[in-house]
Amino acid sequence: MHYTGPIFRPPFEANTPLLQVTVGCSHNKCKFCSMYKEVQFKVSPMEEIEEDLAELREANPNIERIYLLNADPFVLNFEKLKPIILKIKEYLPKCESISMFARISNIKNKTIDQLRELRSLGVTDLYTGPESGDDETLLMVNKNQTSADIVEQCKKLEAAGIKYVVSFLNGLAGSKRSKEHAIESAKTYNQLKPTFTGSGGLTLFPDTDLYKAAQRGEFNDSTELERLIELKTFIEHLNTDTFILSHHTSTVYIEGKFPENKQKMLDKLQYAIDNFDETKHEHHRNRTKTL
Repeated sequence: MHYTGPIFRPPFEANTPLLQVTVGCSHNKCKFCSMYKEVQFKVSPMEEIEEDLAELREANPNIERIYLLNADPFVLNFEKLKPIILKIKEYLPKCESISMFARISNIKNKTIDQLRELRSLGVTDLYTGPESGDDETLLMVNKNQTSADIVEQCKKLEAAGIKYVVSFLNGLAGSKRSKEHAIESAKTYNQLKPTFTGSGGLTLFPDTDLYKAAQRGEFNDSTELERLIELKTFIEHLNTDTFILSHHTSTVYIEGKFPENKQKMLDKLQYAIDNFDETKHEHHRNRTKTL
């Protein structure tokens, strides 16, 4: 198998075969992320993709789901992505579900009709990870997208029947804009219908621009208590139908169908706030090695 650089996949895909179709991240400029910092973006040659598909078929010809690597394979436009999907179907005819990461900007280069065709070919779901729905924060961390972009592009996925996952990275705005970040993000996400909404906490890694900004005094990192309060504020203002699931970067785990379990989550977060243990939460943060 052709795997270049670090490999990151969602926890849900732990048992899903991985097929590399791109290398690195097409954007690679988010100030909080260093996952693909040293990897130059490129598209995998079809020859390599076919070699890997042949290897996957030899290992298991009955594969029903496959996950495409790397950071955002959905950056490929329809004309480039469709042949890859067709090759997957050719080598693995029983494969009915194809998933991958997709930046919000990746969706822009595809029409709703093209998205519908991709869905008919087996692209069932995408991990979009906007991390925030607050315009000021999105600009500050160089996500290269706005809250309006998030809503517009996710609505296209909904129209095409493609399920998607979003994430909220509490602490991303820093301590000074913590409350506004939570409220504005909830307002944006309330306009969406994500299958899952992941919640995580910002960890400043030394090789990121945001860490360096904090070292210069230009970014005020939230305390662990402030992160918890921000997450609670986000949950308080969130009203959409989804499933909430905490990420490993969260210090308090919440999970459940939403909004049915909203009060239970709020009660758990309030208990954690009322019985806050800074040492315990800092220990968890210090053990976090990656997004």
